This record gives sequence, structure tokens and C-alpha cells, in this order.
Amino acid sequence: QVQLAESGGGLVQAGGSLRLSCAASGRSFTFSNYNMGWFRQAPGKEREFVASISQSGTLTYYADSVKGRFTISRDNAENSVYLQVNSLKPEDTAVYSCAARLRARGMSTIPRDYDYWGQGTQVTVSS
Repeated sequence: QVQLAESGGGLVQAGGSLRLSCAASGRSFTFSNYNMGWFRQAPGKEREFVASISQSGTLTYYADSVKGRFTISRDNAENSVYLQVNSLKPEDTAVYSCAARLRARGMSTIPRDYDYWGQGTQVTVSS
């Protein structure tokens, strides 16, 4: 069974920063075989793509709304993926979740394309 556990969320003022982490674990789960993504969901809104990273870390993609402010990275030795979020805005308030997609299936910005999900961590940005 695969488990993805996010951490690092919290309450921050506009302009502030956070570092979100996602730790992966599970029997027979090889982290380096998976492309990883971060998504977010605000109250009353659909889940939206934030960023993704290839299994080796060489390719990254970002939603236009976060380009230049957010940075995705991963450490395959630690079975972890990270999201550095800077210059936060109130509209960034959401539950942030990480997700895993088998690398053979390519990278995707679509939530339903991902195989495993974490429970999420709340990020709240006050104005």
C-alpha cells in the first residue's frame, strides 16, 4: 500500500513563504519510478494543478498562476517531494495535496491521471 503524507502547511500573511513536504512510503513502492505533482483545492472550487516534476527531477511544470513564486523539487534518496511557496497571496489559500503518477505514463496536469494521493495540508494566507 502506498502512502503519501504532506506536511508544512499553516497560516501565513500575504507575501510570506512556506515549504510543503510530501513523504512517500509503501511496500514495493519505488519513488523514483513516479512523476510527482502538487495540486490544490480551495473551498467551493475544483482541484487544480499547481506543479509537477519528473521522476529524475529534470523536468518541471507550473501553473501560470504560480510561476515565479513556487518551486517544486524532489529528493529520491529521501522519497520526498517539496513545494517551496513564496510571495503568497490570499488566493493561494487551499488544501495542497501531492500525487504520484507512474513515470511510464508520462507527466500530466490532470488530477484523474494520478495513481496515488495524500490527504493534503492546509495553507491559509491572510491579507
